[in-house]
Amino acid sequence: MKTVVYRCPFVPAEWIAAHGMRPSRILPRASGEMSLLSATAGVCPYAAAFVDAVRPERGADAVVFTTACDQMRRASELADRVQHGRVFLMNVPSTWQTVAAQELYMSELQRLGRFLVQLGGSVPSAEKLSEVMRKYDATRSSLRSARGRLSPRQYAEAIADFHREGAFENRASESAPTIRGVPVALVGGPLLLDHLDIFDVIEREGGYVALNATGSGERTLPAPFDRRALRDTPFLALADAYFGTIPDAFRRPNDELYRWLKREIAETGARGIIFWRYLWCDIWHAEAQRMKEGTDLPLLIIDTDGKSINGRTVSRIQSFFEVVR
Repeated sequence: MKTVVYRCPFVPAEWIAAHGMRPSRILPRASGEMSLLSATAGVCPYAAAFVDAVRPERGADAVVFTTACDQMRRASELADRVQHGRVFLMNVPSTWQTVAAQELYMSELQRLGRFLVQLGGSVPSAEKLSEVMRKYDATRSSLRSARGRLSPRQYAEAIADFHREGAFENRASESAPTIRGVPVALVGGPLLLDHLDIFDVIEREGGYVALNATGSGERTLPAPFDRRALRDTPFLALADAYFGTIPDAFRRPNDELYRWLKREIAETGARGIIFWRYLWCDIWHAEAQRMKEGTDLPLLIIDTDGKSINGRTVSRIQSFFEVVR
């Protein structure tokens, strides 16, 4: 079975799986070597790491990029040089509250389907698509129920494993783990695999991540599928859930991101925000002031160059908890 690798949450794993391919939304490691992107000034460290991770020799039979991020759009052009036509760039409209935008998104899913068929996949029937969607929906429900019964890092790793493999083995205990400290929300762009240490650092310094609202966390899980639509019109249900319910900073308007954060912060009791963004990420850089004003919580901004968490970052996190404690 061929593996289709991607990063953007607006690419439905169910659509790839229903075509007979293995979807794998990866959490890449930091780029530790010279690559097509790593020597280019002004390039997002995450984009550079992703391009390194999707080389053919690393198991990617095809790669899907989207236009939700200009850096990743640029990366798709360079990745195509080594993937030789096995790169697909999917247009995800930033405007999302119109019928025309949804129709464009659905047409892009259909175009992705044709790409998958060219790779050797098969056109799924409505019944096949519905079956795959039910499976993923049930797994996501189990994954959501594990929040609070896994440690913050374990929960982040479980989400990453689900995105990469499409499965989740619920090993959470019936009782919540004993976690002491100040609850905070971790908000912003996606984490690299090397950055999962941030959960440990936060706990050592007196807090814990009660809400993982990064681009690799629970914020990127689509809402449960509409039951009736799943039975009658599964393709429409798929598009509605992915295009209509995932909050993100790139969306216009992106008010839904702040409504989602307000709701989840109230539920988790987060008392501060650690705002995670990459150097040269214009989308998340533009949200810092609004994030501070819109949540009315103490805000720590961490700008990362994609490398492992350094001593300066640890010191700033320590000072942050002296304020919010």
